[in-house]
Amino acid sequence: MFRYSVKRFLGAGPTLLILVALAFFLMRAAPGGPFDAERPVSPAVRANLERAYHLDEPLLQQFGRYVAGLVRGDFGPSFQYPDYTVTELIREGFPVSLRIGAFAMLLALLAGVTAGILAALRQNRAADAGIMAAAMTGISIPNFVIAPLLILLFAVHLDWLPGGGYGDGSLRYLMLPVVALALPQIAYIARLTRGSMVEVLRSPFIRTARAKGLPAHTVVLRHALKPALLPVVSYLGPATAALITGSVVIEQIFGIPGLGRFFVQGALNRDYTLVLGVVVFYGALIVVLNLIVDLLYAVLDPRVRYT
Repeated sequence: MFRYSVKRFLGAGPTLLILVALAFFLMRAAPGGPFDAERPVSPAVRANLERAYHLDEPLLQQFGRYVAGLVRGDFGPSFQYPDYTVTELIREGFPVSLRIGAFAMLLALLAGVTAGILAALRQNRAADAGIMAAAMTGISIPNFVIAPLLILLFAVHLDWLPGGGYGDGSLRYLMLPVVALALPQIAYIARLTRGSMVEVLRSPFIRTARAKGLPAHTVVLRHALKPALLPVVSYLGPATAALITGSVVIEQIFGIPGLGRFFVQGALNRDYTLVLGVVVFYGALIVVLNLIVDLLYAVLDPRVRYT
């Protein structure tokens, strides 16, 4: 398994290089620049700024310089936050985004798996139809629509929870953003779990377990749950990354100082290094999460062996 992990990490290098190249040249192709503002600077000041950040060099030379910095672990300076490097901004914003994303994934797993199991055990009954109808609704409504509705209901009308901000980072401030992020994922996981559980419950080894007189909850939890979770585990890698990166919209709506807000502001202000740093960071995160998912497969399914 160790050799497999090393090969996966080495194989991720070209993928990340392609990602960096696409992000780099697309950002440079966008109109405007990092030093454009409502009150444009003088040509002399602009020339000095471009020289200081090496923006006066040929584009391929800039790309080579940036890749060389990445190899050293240097994401470069931020154009719009001159007192910070991109590494410092990521270190400041990512823990907030990670906390919200982790809570949302935990909620999505608990609620989605439970709902999927209940629907499978009540297949073709009213409970099954109701859970799947709710899941389809959750999939159809994006979180940038759900978030304002949650604010309107729980913050404005009921006045139970704050409608925005991060405050002291307590659960009161996290609850609405976490729920807004988790609801679509709950729907996806519920549908995946339901379909997989229905198939597993029809398997010969489940019939054998029932024939031995085992209680229903033992059959489900001890024998059926682990193989039924394999499709869910496959979904966890990209889903976790989507929750963390998806917090870009949620952080803007709720005014949360996470990495998503830096990314949005960097894109609007043409802060090349900040946008590239976030893109590369999230790309590496997706690689790591997908590797963890592959290793979990071997834990859940003894037939899977990596060499």
